[in-house]
Amino acid sequence: MDQKPSIENLAFVEDLWQQYRADRASVPQQWRSYFEQLEREGLRDDTETPSLVIGRQQLLAKERPLGEACNICGRTIAMSAMQHRVGQLVRNYRVRGHRVAHINPLQDEDEEFTELQYEYYGFAETDLDLSFNAGSLAHGGMLPLREIIARLEATYCGAIGTQFMHIDELGAREWLQQRLESTLNRYGMSRSEQLRVLTRLTDAVIFEQFLQRKFVGAKSFSLEGAESLVPLLDLAIEKAGAQATDEVVIGMPHRGRLNVLANILGKHPRFIFSEFADRDAETFIGRGDVKYHLGFHRDWETASGRMVHVSLSFNPSHLEVVGPVALGWMRAKMDRRGDVDRRKGLVILVHGDAAIAGEGIVQETLNLSELAGYRVGGALHVVVNNQVGFTTTPAEGRSSTYATDVAKMLQSPIFHVNGENPEAVAQAVNVAMDFREKFRRDVVIDMYCYRRRGHNEGDEPSFTQPLMSRRIKERPTVRDNYLKSLLDLGEVTEVDAAEIERTRTELLERALRDSKGEIAPPRPDRPGALGPVWKSYQGGPEEDAPRVDTGVEVEQLAHLLGRTCEVPEGFTVHPKIVRLLDQRRAMVAGERPLDWSAGEALAIASLAAEGVRVRMTGQDTERGTFSHRHSRLHDYETGEGYMPLQHLTPEQGAVEILNSPLSEAAVLGFEYGYSLACPDGLVVWEAQFGDFANMAQVYIDQFIAAGEQKWQILSGLVLLLPHGLEGTGPEHASARLERFLAMAAADNYQVINPTTPANLFHALRRQVVRPWRKPLVVMSPKSLLRHKRAVSSLEDFASGGFRRIIGEPTVALSGVCRVLLCSGKIAYELLAQRDKRGLESVAVVRVEQLYPLPWAELETELERYPACSEVVWVQEEPANMGGRITIRLKYAEKIGERWSYREVSRPESSSPATGSAASHRVEQQRLFEDAFEGLFFDGS
Repeated sequence: MDQKPSIENLAFVEDLWQQYRADRASVPQQWRSYFEQLEREGLRDDTETPSLVIGRQQLLAKERPLGEACNICGRTIAMSAMQHRVGQLVRNYRVRGHRVAHINPLQDEDEEFTELQYEYYGFAETDLDLSFNAGSLAHGGMLPLREIIARLEATYCGAIGTQFMHIDELGAREWLQQRLESTLNRYGMSRSEQLRVLTRLTDAVIFEQFLQRKFVGAKSFSLEGAESLVPLLDLAIEKAGAQATDEVVIGMPHRGRLNVLANILGKHPRFIFSEFADRDAETFIGRGDVKYHLGFHRDWETASGRMVHVSLSFNPSHLEVVGPVALGWMRAKMDRRGDVDRRKGLVILVHGDAAIAGEGIVQETLNLSELAGYRVGGALHVVVNNQVGFTTTPAEGRSSTYATDVAKMLQSPIFHVNGENPEAVAQAVNVAMDFREKFRRDVVIDMYCYRRRGHNEGDEPSFTQPLMSRRIKERPTVRDNYLKSLLDLGEVTEVDAAEIERTRTELLERALRDSKGEIAPPRPDRPGALGPVWKSYQGGPEEDAPRVDTGVEVEQLAHLLGRTCEVPEGFTVHPKIVRLLDQRRAMVAGERPLDWSAGEALAIASLAAEGVRVRMTGQDTERGTFSHRHSRLHDYETGEGYMPLQHLTPEQGAVEILNSPLSEAAVLGFEYGYSLACPDGLVVWEAQFGDFANMAQVYIDQFIAAGEQKWQILSGLVLLLPHGLEGTGPEHASARLERFLAMAAADNYQVINPTTPANLFHALRRQVVRPWRKPLVVMSPKSLLRHKRAVSSLEDFASGGFRRIIGEPTVALSGVCRVLLCSGKIAYELLAQRDKRGLESVAVVRVEQLYPLPWAELETELERYPACSEVVWVQEEPANMGGRITIRLKYAEKIGERWSYREVSRPESSSPATGSAASHRVEQQRLFEDAFEGLFFDGS
């Protein structure tokens, strides 16, 4: 030996020693010789082990020449060092093997990594027949190095490349190692399973080819090149059923959607074909959506006889935005059935490679996966990796190695799989679903494939990817490749394959003939679109909705409000919140009017006491952005939390008030999805400031505003959007009321700007009590939360309902010559200015519901002032914002027929507010001067 040895991996030597003592023939010859020599020369008694001998020999080596003392020790350390290098090689295959896996059907040349070459670790070809401990590759046994490398290649570098070493949890990594290495990452399919996969591939391929022949040039966003998605989804649903799952919700983009609708969701092809024909123009004027955005649902009977309800969510063209909606929909389904362990449902989210890497909503969605208020027990993410986005290459579209690298933020495995190898796809699904079942986390399958056509059927892909297009045209279909491999193995016959193809083709031909008699494809009625839970609810115009009394008896109100002040014995309330609770107790006793937080708390408490589920989420929502809600109290000494609203009555409905992550888009999308399965509950999303809602604008535009008209689906979601110009800058001023009013049509939602706690109470209760289900957009207050005039008595909550128009309560009606028509907090400022100026000839009328605006009620209110000659619309927003444009377009002419009409507002502006508090005060004063122009104190 030419250098001093150091003891390495003695644990390995000890393991071999124990094996040797149990069965001498169980260890390799070189180790058997070493242990025999050790027994003859080194061990002093039966209690000694090789570790003690090696340590003693090293000590002796200090007193005599190295070669004499460490002959045996040197051989041991040399083998231990080699074993250590084998361990490094194995680890690097686990870490890096996916980089050389054969996952890309369009790539012939493999990448090379020196870390995966045995020479990198100092091994020569002559060492390949030496045996080493192979760990989970051989169930803890010994294997020649050559065989270890072969098994690593098969496991990590075949048609599946698995990324999992980024997972911190040792148990999860070891589970994956054992699962992958013990089977060489292969799934042994039975003949019946192979026939099922072949049938599903045939379904997918023939469907696409049929569409291209029969509807030449029509957009269908073909699945050609990625047909393995169909057997993948089939296998996932079957596996979910075997794991006792009852509900599956799928969210996916438009590519391949028609194929999935026909071959997974069971939508009859004749309905799809009639949508291509598009014969009934009158039926869908101004409404409906393209066929590749539509949803569907069915009951799926698995091979084992279990029923699984499968739903495909409706979605717009905006890629990836359906993800949070599908997750929220499933969470509500789980909550309805009391599935607190999140085991009875599965969400499958299908992504494109360009979209998952490029759209920021993906990160927001993934971030929800492990948060208590949003968990669904793990989603299955499937990336249809076409290796191009429209015309953009991966090199142009992402900075990461893989499209899926964003998913490494989770403690979840990513399976990159060759989509031209259906049995590898089956293995990826099988392992992914078992991992999800065991660890209740998201899993990702990145299925590498290609797009045989352009972005759509009218697009020419060779304009921008000529080489890729040429290679794709030369390739047979996935189905043909798989059939050939099965024929070679003798697993199926040509007769089997021909029969499958014949029956599928005949079905499509028959469906096409039948579709020619369809005037328009049948659509489910509104309740049926989302299932039987909607049978008691309606959409349509508000005038068809019944008027309801949302009041609650005073005694019950007082009792419930008192319960919101109670805490467990020994609970130390924060000293500053003690005062707030004392104020609320005074409200209960009738000694103090109720403020905004009390009104909201009573709305929630009264609904919960009636068994209604309440869910409210948003940034800092537990406490409230403006420190007004304090729904969850925190013990001042221990930090323990307690929510009084969850302890009202033994039979109450569930109350969840949750702080969301710092996300608007994904959280609003999630709550919209939640509302789709919770029509009988109160579902609320609160923006930190209304200004920030535009971070989630896609959900407002595509789902909340247009969902009923496009897809015939209803939602009762409530949006609380703090709104009002108060000198705090342009990003803390406006919930963009004008945008909601601009999109308001066909009674698609409600827009209110309440100014009293009681009116908020009635609005929230009305949202649940009446069967009319439309989203409710609330311009919620900031300064009014503590305004001395924005209060209500308990009696105001006890009877009646939401007041859409609030007239003048204090002045003599006959003396009014001018009505200031307004909405929101400006009303209180106008009242203060009027009182300050002593003007009893001015009435302030509040429009509490801006849409649908109740013209008949407004006209009746204006008629209460017989001497009135002028109506002035007053708003604090700039002239091109707020409610002014809508009032002018829809109602100014009607008002002008009987009264003089003008408007007061800030000047037009591209920004909603000034950043200067002093400038704000000047601007506000000018509004008041304009509103009261020409009026003077009359001394009365």
